[in-house]
Amino acid sequence: MEKEFTPVSIPTSLYKKIEEKIKGTEFSSVSSYVTKVLRENLAKNEDNKEVFSPEEEEKIKERLKALGYID
Repeated sequence: MEKEFTPVSIPTSLYKKIEEKIKGTEFSSVSSYVTKVLRENLAKNEDNKEVFSPEEEEKIKERLKALGYID
């Protein structure tokens, strides 16, 4: 299965900073580094999604009130 890629433009100054940063690392290219950083960032943001819907949260609050844990 062949992977598809699309170009993304970044400022040349940023590209050069990344190029310097990855020298001597396992990253073979700026693209591979940027891909890793973006994947990590997206995964982190997915972890921050709401755990409960507003309706579920309201039901939980009602239950906690009924049990006397909150007023």
